[in-house]
Amino acid sequence: MTKTNTVIGFLGTKLDSIRRDRWNKWRPTIGLCSREDFVIDHYELLYEEKFSDLAERVMSDMRQVSPETKVVGRVLGISKPWDFEDVFSHLYDYFKSLKVDPSKTNYYSHITTGTHVAQICLFLLTESQHLPGKLIQTGPPRGRNEETVTGSFSIIDLDLSRYDQLASRFHEEKATAQDILKSGIDTLNENFNTLIEQIETVAVRSDAPILITGPTGAGKSQLAEKIFQLRQNRCNVEGNFVEINCATLRGDMAMSTLFGHKKGSFTGAASDRPGLLREANGGILFLDEIGELGGDEQAMLLRAIEEGRWLPVGSDTPVKSKFQLIAGTNKDLRERISDGTFRDDLLARINTWTFKLPGLAERLEDIAPNIDYELSKHTEASGQSIRFNKEAYEEFLKFSTDPQSTWAGNFRDLNSAITRMATLAPRGRIRTEEVTAEIERLTESWKRPIEKDSALDLTEHLTEQGIEKIDPFDRPQLAYVIQICKSSKSMSDAGRNLFSVSREQRKSKNDGDRLRKYLAKFDLQFEDL
Repeated sequence: MTKTNTVIGFLGTKLDSIRRDRWNKWRPTIGLCSREDFVIDHYELLYEEKFSDLAERVMSDMRQVSPETKVVGRVLGISKPWDFEDVFSHLYDYFKSLKVDPSKTNYYSHITTGTHVAQICLFLLTESQHLPGKLIQTGPPRGRNEETVTGSFSIIDLDLSRYDQLASRFHEEKATAQDILKSGIDTLNENFNTLIEQIETVAVRSDAPILITGPTGAGKSQLAEKIFQLRQNRCNVEGNFVEINCATLRGDMAMSTLFGHKKGSFTGAASDRPGLLREANGGILFLDEIGELGGDEQAMLLRAIEEGRWLPVGSDTPVKSKFQLIAGTNKDLRERISDGTFRDDLLARINTWTFKLPGLAERLEDIAPNIDYELSKHTEASGQSIRFNKEAYEEFLKFSTDPQSTWAGNFRDLNSAITRMATLAPRGRIRTEEVTAEIERLTESWKRPIEKDSALDLTEHLTEQGIEKIDPFDRPQLAYVIQICKSSKSMSDAGRNLFSVSREQRKSKNDGDRLRKYLAKFDLQFEDL
């Protein structure tokens, strides 16, 4: 069955106007109806009530040049033709009232007539498929030999995927954006590449907070900076990229560093300080290791994100700043909420978008391109070209991609390894000698500390008589527990490390209490360690 054609368009109060010589001039609506190569079965002419007389005369001309076209006039009730909200709402209501049947009718929006606002609204509602159709754009004659009344016209299909050249350009633009996020590294890991695709989409379309999780050295800071670069290239940010590691913020200076202070607000405040949140105005603020923020700073940050304003230290006047927040952490913030060191309302606010970066050991197929990347960075920094000998490269790549290689420090380990080998390489060539030495160094650095003498480690905290009362079987375990306690910031943190496996099988996960009871058996307290 052949489909009928329905066109919807605004009355052109100037171009469609009635003049004595109107049949010798191009009029967009009349010209469209005059085309022999495009038969219009139904035309809906939209206009304001005050132009009713003009509309009736134009519709009479339309019927004269195209008797087969059913011409219907529609008064939309627009009172402010240059007001976007007024025009869009009336046009939206009109489209909602239409009874369309795409299986029987082709629908077209004529975007040549009407105010610029009307044309934009017509385009938007067609592009969003409120009218399931295409656009028609008409124009005046392009040459003297063309029939004056008809002019030119073109049909625009808004399904851009059908236009090979446009689709190709969009694909290239998207690939370039992802290349920025990957620092130009041709990564092969499928999961990582999928993650980058998601991040690229979010970075371009949203300015909501982003939470980047992952182990230390996985590249959270570098990714945050690349997101800023991508948004800057798209003109989505006007301000700067401001970065701070929250683990370095301690005491009273934490508030001042983030939120600023007034002169004289505390000892040493010799002048006003704007604070990092104000420095990031119009740009991106990256708070690395956000889980290390204190409770007061978390409360202030939450208000700053939600309201865009806060009180600097010692000030009664709030200041404002609009920025996008990117937060990074290698901790499980949900566990921090459980032990009371992180606010649940802050986590809810900053994890609109959460992306977990995998460690290097989870991306073994990406090690080879990252080796090349690190070498190129060293060459650029040192000004000296560095290359591997074939045998040396194969040996290092075999070691690097071995599942037994933990890459505990992730890309920091790889960067340090390349830097050391490149620095020691004679005449810019890394040999098997440098690779062998580096493999030994990395292997040693990845070993978990093993107590060489459990009794010696215990003597720092227990008497010899106390050690004698402990079974030799239990001494290495106690020494290991003490070692973990010494390297942990809190009892809960130590408990999570010690019971990371068994805690998953327990309903109650109070690791701190479990550790406290274990230490009490030996008359020890966490604070004493």
